Amino acid sequence: MPKSSLSVSLKGADDIFSTEESRQEQQREQVQQIPIGELFPFKDHPFKVLDDESMQRTVESVEQYGVLSPLIARPRPEGGYEIISGHRRQHAAQLAGLETLPVIVREMSDDAAVILMVDSNLQRENILPSERAFAYKMKLEALKNQGARSDLTSSQIGTKLRADEKVAQDLGESRNQIQRFIRLTNLVPELLDMVDEKKIAFNPAVELSYLDEAQQRDFLEAMQDTQNAPSLSQAQRLKKLAQEGHFSYDVAFAVMGEEKKDELDKVVIKNDTLRKYFPRSYTPKQMEDTIIKLLEQWQRKQQRQNER
Repeated sequence: MPKSSLSVSLKGADDIFSTEESRQEQQREQVQQIPIGELFPFKDHPFKVLDDESMQRTVESVEQYGVLSPLIARPRPEGGYEIISGHRRQHAAQLAGLETLPVIVREMSDDAAVILMVDSNLQRENILPSERAFAYKMKLEALKNQGARSDLTSSQIGTKLRADEKVAQDLGESRNQIQRFIRLTNLVPELLDMVDEKKIAFNPAVELSYLDEAQQRDFLEAMQDTQNAPSLSQAQRLKKLAQEGHFSYDVAFAVMGEEKKDELDKVVIKNDTLRKYFPRSYTPKQMEDTIIKLLEQWQRKQQRQNER
């Protein structure tokens, strides 16, 4: 067979086995340079984009090397593109003065976009409790929606995975822990911020999430007035009192004003306070060892002064 005839034959085979849909899909998966002004954040994006030290390092990297990993976005009906993965990279690029960004554009349903957005962002090392709470809730609702349409994850199908089981499996958590994180979304913003700032521990926060908004605000006032953070047992008692209809500001103040035995002999120095005095590379163990050495030196100095 002549060479030209073979070429025509192969081209015909390509046309047969390559549909228009697949060719469009290949085109969409190509990296495009999109003007930064045409990229918009994901609706109700639960992950915070902070101008912290990590962001500054990202900006410096972008200034030196550009954005090496493309963003993933989908077209918006009103124009432009909705970012699914890459919010921090986009912000760093804005700070670095870039005009365009490498982007993979995909056509995705709302539920599929939510799942990809959550999964891609949960790969980060440092994630706040509030971020996990809303991300887990969004993914759970998206999976439930998919199950309702395709019978893949709905709890109604019995033998297949429930939506919360699927979330737990994907994220390496227990179903109970997923639900406990989602409980945090019931906290008023001021209390949820305190959980992120580690002023309220996770377990007491879960118990406090069962208080209604008015009760939470009474508790917040009582907490501020007593200058005490809730223990787990205190939060559990407040939850029980609320369920029994006995909750009030005065009750919360009385509970929060109690002296905690485990705090009588405890001295706590916040990590942010210590970090001001140590190189960024120091681990908590290195900081602890250095503090002990300095205290030993101070103690020896005091002993010498007392011997004079």
